[in-house]
Amino acid sequence: MATRHLYVVRHGAADPFGTLTSTGERQAHLLGERLARSPVDVVWHSPLPRAVRTAEILGEHLPGVLVDEAAELVDHVPHVPADPPPAWAGFFDGYDAAEAAAGARLAEALTDRFARPVAAESHEVLVTHAYPVAWLVRHALGAPPDRWLAMSCGNTGLTALQFREGTPPSLLVYNDMSHLPEELRWTGFGPGSRP
Repeated sequence: MATRHLYVVRHGAADPFGTLTSTGERQAHLLGERLARSPVDVVWHSPLPRAVRTAEILGEHLPGVLVDEAAELVDHVPHVPADPPPAWAGFFDGYDAAEAAAGARLAEALTDRFARPVAAESHEVLVTHAYPVAWLVRHALGAPPDRWLAMSCGNTGLTALQFREGTPPSLLVYNDMSHLPEELRWTGFGPGSRP
């Protein structure tokens, strides 16, 4: 039975303009070293510069592997809850129905393209952003749409999902940062203690 292996990662740390910082570049190189031990077939990336650069760096560690854009991986809000939790009310303030519908369409395109089995065994890296990572995990677990709000991932945190025909998706790893030294972990998070 063919298995689709997805290695879903958030881009490396970036500055406010979306350019990878030196920390983000180091994170990407360390992730590339880790992924080089896996039989990667393709690296798909968001069209945004921080994801493009992360994917380019990964490609340096994966000679001969196709690195290409997938528009479905762009950063977006996949679901706007009808009644957002109070802590999130300010985040969703100002989202109109058209923006919410556009985000939902992108989320559907993302899962339609990547969150399903394929005919032949594949190992695909998806370089994307925190919200699409959370949406793919939520989808794989069959969780309600609002559950994506509670999931964050660090820069270059690795999430591994598997899809096989006739079985539910498998979440193998979520937000694994073991390839990063302590000082490079937990970037992209707000303040707080971390394990």
